[in-house]
Amino acid sequence: MGNSESSVKIGKKAFLGSVIIIFVLMIISGIMGRILPAGSFDRVVDGAREVVVSGSFHYTEAPDYPIWRWLTAPVEVLWGADSLTIITLSLLIIFISGSVTVLETAGVITYILDELVEKFRSRKYLLMAMIIFLFMFLASFLGIYEGLVPLILFIVPLAHSLGWDSLTGLGMSLMPLAFGFSSAVTNPFTIGVAQKIAELPLFSGAWYRIIFFVVVYFFVYLFVSTYAKKIERKPELSIVYKEDLEVKRTEGELHKTKLSDSEKKKMSRAVIWFTLSMTAAIIMVLLSSMVSALSDLAFPLMGLFFLIGGIGSAFLVGIKGRNILRFFGRGTLGILPGILLVLMAYSVKHIIDQAQITDTILYLASGAISKASPDAAAFLVYALTLGMNFFIGSASAKAFLMMPILTPLADLVGITRQTAVLAFDFGDGFSNMVYPSNALLLIALGFTVVSYPKWIRWTFPLQLVMLGLTCAFLWGAVQFGFGPF
Repeated sequence: MGNSESSVKIGKKAFLGSVIIIFVLMIISGIMGRILPAGSFDRVVDGAREVVVSGSFHYTEAPDYPIWRWLTAPVEVLWGADSLTIITLSLLIIFISGSVTVLETAGVITYILDELVEKFRSRKYLLMAMIIFLFMFLASFLGIYEGLVPLILFIVPLAHSLGWDSLTGLGMSLMPLAFGFSSAVTNPFTIGVAQKIAELPLFSGAWYRIIFFVVVYFFVYLFVSTYAKKIERKPELSIVYKEDLEVKRTEGELHKTKLSDSEKKKMSRAVIWFTLSMTAAIIMVLLSSMVSALSDLAFPLMGLFFLIGGIGSAFLVGIKGRNILRFFGRGTLGILPGILLVLMAYSVKHIIDQAQITDTILYLASGAISKASPDAAAFLVYALTLGMNFFIGSASAKAFLMMPILTPLADLVGITRQTAVLAFDFGDGFSNMVYPSNALLLIALGFTVVSYPKWIRWTFPLQLVMLGLTCAFLWGAVQFGFGPF
């Protein structure tokens, strides 16, 4: 058990592919900084946040930002504006990867999966539907996103145990997580912040967003279940078939271990301990999403509870401290390349910020929106948010930057503020599944054998469906004056 190889590691091909893609994006960001003029909006402090002052844009002198600093950006971000997020996210990766390897080598994960498979073997598509709904619901209604990413490490092996592939596992976890966040009903980070700035009643218009949520859930489940059935019939059709073989072989070795009655009792106690730890973690992440003063603690708390759950479970099944440290170190080493990807992903935004063109992009786009018809304006707000999401991953940060400008623009062009919030929400979320500048996407894929290009290839048809759905709902919102205003 203790000598088995950890499945928590980033493959060389997937890592190199991601590095090349992000490096190209860093260069493109640097070139944009050379082409576009520097500019800035004035800002005022609203509570703990800075809010843009609409109509205050002015061009500024271009900063002295040499080309060679494009290459040092992945290091510079460690003391930049996002340094706290990057450090806590890196610690989260280390704690989770190390703890999961401890749980894996101690046999706890295998025991959990075996119990689930035994209970749902004849109803596995019901289990799939339940898991997809749970991920979507928590992301859409409560705004929990980062806190659920670690569960991918459990859902993907579960998919393997049920006869599916790694893509199916991601389709049961990462996909509904991202699409649930995008089809927000009462998500405090997108709907809540945006409606507050737009001076709308909090969570008003939920009925329309609930309809959209249900439609998105239907298409996500249909897409994933249809694919899973195809892979069941012919596993070789999976585009990660070869990569999965090695992972499934490692998992299969773990499943061969037969437990005595006393060992099963130890495992049961370990599972209870880990379940309590994860429950506490989700509660704390939920509290951090509701209390702004705790928002910076979401990553550290999730990592801490994972660490407590993993190490405590290993002790309960009889693993000695020295071995726990060895297993933890093995898992950490396997995922360390993921931290480099995080640094590079954040450097794309850093380069844009250093060139001082973020506000310029927003100003130029708002000028085009102000001259558009209501229908066109709604779609331009959608497109603008999609573009800004490439550089600014945080939903609330984008809301504080964009909504003070979009709110008066909505009044000017004849669309309701509620429609502007809806367009902002659509643009903020769905591209999280596509953009390689999204660090969490790279981390989630890094937990599996799925490379970024293969992820895009697999999800592309569903992304097109979602683009059509969002455009249809956005058009409908314009036509009937989605309100109250």
